[in-house]
Amino acid sequence: MKFTPEKLMACAAVVCVVATTGTAFPFERKSSAGKEKRVQYAAWDDVNVLAHGLLQLGQGLKEHVDKTKGQMRDIMAKLKSFNGTVAELGKQTQQLSEDSQVLKSRAQGLEDRESQVLNVSSELREKAEELLGERRQVHDRMDKLEEKVDGMLQGEGNVSDARVIQLMLEAQNRRIDDLVERIRQQQEKLEKQNGRIRALQNQIQVSGRSPPRRSGEEGRPQNGGAEQGDSPAEMAADCHELFLRGETSSGVYTVQPKDSQPFDVFCEMTNEGGWTVIQRRQDGSVDFDQLWQAYQNGFGNLNGEFWLGLERIHALSRAGDRVLKIQISDWTDKAESVSYPFRLSGEESNYTLRILDAPAGTLGRALATDPSGLPFSTRDKDNDQKSDINCAQHLSGGWWFSSCGRSNLNGRYFLTPPPKQRHQRKQGVFWKTWHGRYYPLKTTAMMVGPPEIEATRGAL
Repeated sequence: MKFTPEKLMACAAVVCVVATTGTAFPFERKSSAGKEKRVQYAAWDDVNVLAHGLLQLGQGLKEHVDKTKGQMRDIMAKLKSFNGTVAELGKQTQQLSEDSQVLKSRAQGLEDRESQVLNVSSELREKAEELLGERRQVHDRMDKLEEKVDGMLQGEGNVSDARVIQLMLEAQNRRIDDLVERIRQQQEKLEKQNGRIRALQNQIQVSGRSPPRRSGEEGRPQNGGAEQGDSPAEMAADCHELFLRGETSSGVYTVQPKDSQPFDVFCEMTNEGGWTVIQRRQDGSVDFDQLWQAYQNGFGNLNGEFWLGLERIHALSRAGDRVLKIQISDWTDKAESVSYPFRLSGEESNYTLRILDAPAGTLGRALATDPSGLPFSTRDKDNDQKSDINCAQHLSGGWWFSSCGRSNLNGRYFLTPPPKQRHQRKQGVFWKTWHGRYYPLKTTAMMVGPPEIEATRGAL
């Protein structure tokens, strides 16, 4: 018979009752002859020992049951927590599945756009080929007409016929010039379409990558390194790569150019791509009259006025062909912009800026002055082209000075009205080929991006 803890407790209780009442347990005993039978009783001490043992056994079993119940409660709590974790993993799995579907639909949309652009590009090529064929026909007709004119001039025809043919030749020349211009325009469109195709291909290639880390800091000063939040393989090299990954909102992000530590930048996102902003002036809240080390490491607030730092600008520009875009505005809110393909060397050559191709018009001449390049200069490190004057000390701020007088977007910020003294006004933020040397600008922004952005903008 199997005794449960409850039965053992009951037996112990019975033994206690017997012991209390003084009654012993009877048992029968035969004599050696097997004839007599008499009843004998257990000793009182044996009963007490048995009762005490059963009580201890019952107490031990009770404690074991209580301990087991506590362990069961712990196990149930852990199972409940595990069930919650499994449910959360299920939700995350569902979310990942939905994100995957979104990326697939986006990739399909990009493929459709690429197909449309390729069709347009093919049509443009066919049209250009037709224009070239028409040009060859016109040239053949021109050759025949020239032969006929030569014969008339030699006496084979009258003067009136020669005049008519001359007028026809002039008309044909004008038409040829028009055709040449149309061909040139078509070729430019083809180049821009090719740039757009490359951008779309990049979008398709990176559309399945994980999203970049958006910086949570509110525009911290630029003289401190950013902490590594993602692996280098997942981090974008610049703002345009972030745009190709699907980011469309302007703001502060973390990037990591090749062979560089990660750092925060402000990205200006447009419909065509992402620009990495390297300088901004808008309210005079930051003093730009800084020394060489500050300009090298960067200073200011990414959400306000700042200078990104020469070392970081160099890291952004050495990845390949890059365009430097400069935006300026005056106190009537009239704005202008100019773009330069450029190269920026490192500290060993004082961060020399070399403009590869000067833009047309007078606006771009304020910076594109020396084909060999201009080194950066500050008041404690004079690298300008003036032998008798320190331009940074004479004007204020650090800049790629030539002879002190064409541009300085890092000068002193003057609110309207500007100072009356000319020597003070020339220390301000100016762009000489727009409003002159003594007009202090209201806002400036300098940004870096790949040439594809400009090509795409012109093609749309």
